[in-house]
Amino acid sequence: MKRRDLLKAGLLAAAAIPALPLRSMLAGPAITHAPGLLSHALAPDPMLAVMKGADIAATVRASVDALGGMQRFVKSGDVVFLKPNMSFPNPPEWGSTTHPEVIRAVVKMCAEAGAKRIIAADFPMRRAASCFERSGMTALAAELPELTFVELGEEKHFDLVPAPDAVEFKEVAVAKLLRKADVFINLPSAKAHSGTTVSFGLKNLMGVIQNRRTFHEDFDLHGAVADLAGIVRPHLTILDAAYALLTNGPGGPGRMEQLDTIIAGTDPLAVDAAGIGLAEWSNRTLKPSDVRHLALAAERGVGSFTVPEEQIIRKTLG
Repeated sequence: MKRRDLLKAGLLAAAAIPALPLRSMLAGPAITHAPGLLSHALAPDPMLAVMKGADIAATVRASVDALGGMQRFVKSGDVVFLKPNMSFPNPPEWGSTTHPEVIRAVVKMCAEAGAKRIIAADFPMRRAASCFERSGMTALAAELPELTFVELGEEKHFDLVPAPDAVEFKEVAVAKLLRKADVFINLPSAKAHSGTTVSFGLKNLMGVIQNRRTFHEDFDLHGAVADLAGIVRPHLTILDAAYALLTNGPGGPGRMEQLDTIIAGTDPLAVDAAGIGLAEWSNRTLKPSDVRHLALAAERGVGSFTVPEEQIIRKTLG
């Protein structure tokens, strides 16, 4: 199948998915569910898994297993929305996009847990076909029958959502697919960023909004990212730090380090905070509070910087 036909097929398949009740991904006055709360109970411990291993798929699986397994998040018949970072036409080893082995592992685990549909979507920063091909997404989508891939970008892909508690804006257009999903899993890559210091899980959420330009030009970017994190909350965040872009992000090329690390957790801010300590970003040693959008997110109740050590599972795979 040609790339154009493959992407078109994915869009048509996604459009055919019947609307399902929104479980919790979008917070707002019309939503009665708490942000990020699944309909089935989540045990409070452990909160965070930090796994290190050269086999990316095995490390991803170990990180999710440490949190109770994918069946803790995905139930039989669920529609799952995945948000990898595929914004740039770069090979995965540059660290500017989510590694396809991370996506593959998550798709496999969701399918094993009984997911009815698994959708991966992003709104690329560059020409979409090049981004998807060079990042490995085109080949992955052709290989995995369980996966429907959707390119976001057109106005029809988004819904305007009120944001009464946000500081920078009072409404924002977000991907309609979030309203058709039972489970939202965020799959960011770990990289430096010229505008927001780092781009981890919270920054990756900008790939589900329609107008990113206004975040950069009309609002305080750090504040807008923090506001968005209070509106769009994943049930699970899996930070891909297998290959981390340490300088000249978000697009690179820059200095890359193979960290062989995956961090997974239910608190999106805790995942990002743990990622800060993995390396120097733009040649700086940082604390989570040094990254302003993370500090603002903490102030606005998105999550916590501090996770008790007894709630963190750390393991190096052989």
